[in-house]
Amino acid sequence: MKAVLVAACAAVATTAHAAPVSYTLDPDHTIPRFEILHNGFSNHIGMFMKSGGKATLDSVAGTGSVVVTIETASFLSGHASMEKFVKGADFLNVERFPTMTFRSSRFEFRDGKPWFVEGDLTMLGVTRPVKLVFTHFACGQHPRSKKDQCGGNLVGTLKRSDFGMKAFTSVVGDDVRLLIQVESFKD
Repeated sequence: MKAVLVAACAAVATTAHAAPVSYTLDPDHTIPRFEILHNGFSNHIGMFMKSGGKATLDSVAGTGSVVVTIETASFLSGHASMEKFVKGADFLNVERFPTMTFRSSRFEFRDGKPWFVEGDLTMLGVTRPVKLVFTHFACGQHPRSKKDQCGGNLVGTLKRSDFGMKAFTSVVGDDVRLLIQVESFKD
């Protein structure tokens, strides 16, 4: 009986000090989107269809890290002439800056789940802090692949002019609302 109690205590202690878990972002289900005011009438929505990255989460310690790289040329809006214009030198300048990167500096957890993540976004060669708040987060087993995964939805804001993207601010808003869906598989 004593041996069983010692083994049970050891198991609980091991669980309480769980190691960080590494994840690879699923590029098919990680889609950074944004909204921006157009002509003062409506929000236009754009998205980036190619991104990838790695994350590490330790829900017991309440820590994490993430690095995400987004291919700027993968921008889509559903409007071909707008896509060409936004990919050009006045906005994303995809020829000169083919990627943008978010690198976390701090995770905050609440009730064992990520609540927000702060980090640095590098876009157009300029790095600025960005805070992303989780509106949903869950981990579990994927229903078809049976692999362990985590995913969630994040929101945040930035000013495009902070990154040097100052063209047409009287027509296209400066405030950008970020809407990001992310799914990742355990390594």
